[in-house]
Amino acid sequence: MDTHVIVRFHEAALKGKNRPMFIRQLAQNLRRATMGTGVTRVWLGHLFVALRLSEGVDWPLVRERVSQCFGVAKYYRAWQVPPDLDNVRSLLSGQLEHRTFDTFRITANRADKRFPKTSLDINIELGAYVEALTGAAVNLSNPDLEIFVDVIGKSILVYFDEMKAYGGLPLGVSGQTMTLLSGGIDSPVAAWHMMKRGSPTHLIHFHSYPLVDSSSIEKAEELAMHLSRYQYDSTLILAPFAEVQKRIIVSTPKSYRVVLYRRFMVRIAEELARRHGAIALVTGESLAQVSSQTMENIAAIDEAGQMPILRPLIGFNKNEIIDVARDIGTFDVSILPDQDCCSLFVPAHPVIHGDVKVVHRLEAELPVRELVNSAVEEVKIRRFSFPTPS
Repeated sequence: MDTHVIVRFHEAALKGKNRPMFIRQLAQNLRRATMGTGVTRVWLGHLFVALRLSEGVDWPLVRERVSQCFGVAKYYRAWQVPPDLDNVRSLLSGQLEHRTFDTFRITANRADKRFPKTSLDINIELGAYVEALTGAAVNLSNPDLEIFVDVIGKSILVYFDEMKAYGGLPLGVSGQTMTLLSGGIDSPVAAWHMMKRGSPTHLIHFHSYPLVDSSSIEKAEELAMHLSRYQYDSTLILAPFAEVQKRIIVSTPKSYRVVLYRRFMVRIAEELARRHGAIALVTGESLAQVSSQTMENIAAIDEAGQMPILRPLIGFNKNEIIDVARDIGTFDVSILPDQDCCSLFVPAHPVIHGDVKVVHRLEAELPVRELVNSAVEEVKIRRFSFPTPS
């Protein structure tokens, strides 16, 4: 008797004529995610994806990998038997022996219309059997246990025990982005949310080494490695920012430093995004969380670039962001101490309502294009893959 994982999706099922493309991408991602776990085959059924499991499957690892695969709304462990209800009864007798439930429901789906019994016939016949076997009562609206029976051709799949996943869209169905990865709590969560919408995201980290130590670089590498669990391949671009900061510090008033820093980051990230095929930038900014994230300062920062700048966390509060960071596993890395370039030489009282006209006047005193080009040409690139190739 073969065992499988039955994967159900939600958003991909709503894509009309484009649905096959979304489902194929989900199947491809599941193949990648479950490499080395004991999954021997990934195949497409009617509005589901199935993963065939070997006898020596690492089931906890399969559960972890499937639950982290975007596009999966829920999944089940399933048993495959020959297409006869006697086989289903035999399977249920063993599977239900150690289960405690007062009510149940049979949900049959006869995808193969050649099977001699209708879905209603299957529901009634197996319902009577489970009722007699366990003493539980049928409850169609709110059962303690739902038993799914899918007739798919030369076999029948039986499953229960729904397990939830993140849902969203399969990674790869949306365009590529580039996330400004600070090393704090917010930006890895923003990157994760873009992945959940199907967008693979490159990561760019601005550092001030050797003005400071390399701790922020090490954190960025660890975060990139962890985020690869959700997008499988990650490119981390390490962009030197010390020279830009030094020129800003000696040429401009303290209050505007953070806004100017971020405008240069946008220009540098935009140039690198084009080189790597990304069509939008992503930041972890939340409206009014800190001084640089007021509406006026966000507008002043955006004005420096031409690409769309996406802010998936713009309406989140800090506790909501922390909850996601804990859930996805980035929080413990993000709170490690480091010498972040964004905190270097930050004034005690930064401007809150930045004026674009003032920004233009200050930047007229700076060799903007020279500084941007220099940073772009001196970047270092790290690549991460998951699962790690054997």
